[in-house]
Amino acid sequence: MSPRPRGFDLNDALDAAMATFWDKGYAGTSAQDLVDSTGLGRGSLYNTFNSKRGLFDAALRRYDEECTRKLVALLEEGEGPARERIRAVLTSVVEEETAETPAHRGCLVVNTAMELAGQDPEITEHVRRTFARVRTALRVCIEQGQGDGSMPEATDPPSLALYLLNSMYGLRVLGKVGDRATLTPLVDRILSPQP
Repeated sequence: MSPRPRGFDLNDALDAAMATFWDKGYAGTSAQDLVDSTGLGRGSLYNTFNSKRGLFDAALRRYDEECTRKLVALLEEGEGPARERIRAVLTSVVEEETAETPAHRGCLVVNTAMELAGQDPEITEHVRRTFARVRTALRVCIEQGQGDGSMPEATDPPSLALYLLNSMYGLRVLGKVGDRATLTPLVDRILSPQP
């Protein structure tokens, strides 16, 4: 006997749940919040995801598929010299964080790291994998930049990649309280060869 069809679009439900967790955090999101945001009954949610935690894990994976993938694609497939691709990533972070809607949400993975990493081994590992994926893309882009002359040859790519990762997520955190006029000049500062 084949399983009964769900009757709802899984990605739409995940997008709605992701937005709710992003706005309220894991602990601050109730089952009723998820019912309200997805438009699904508790039975449908729990039959599909087993628990609030199962839905949260799926929402984090969805975030990586949608948001982290786009950021990595800018580094790997963007146009122009490597330095300009890195600038495009940092600028996109500032623009996203200072947009009017949805405003000042930060990064779901960073928010999750602040709330749950260190307390929950599976979440900690998920955050590590996401950060490592972005750091690797940054390192490869830096190495390409050394080849195309847009990044200094004397730079150690792994160290600079970690610095840029830290700076990028720092912009995400500052974006929760800052504005575009304050954050935009930081992009040039981050890319400056001198500290």
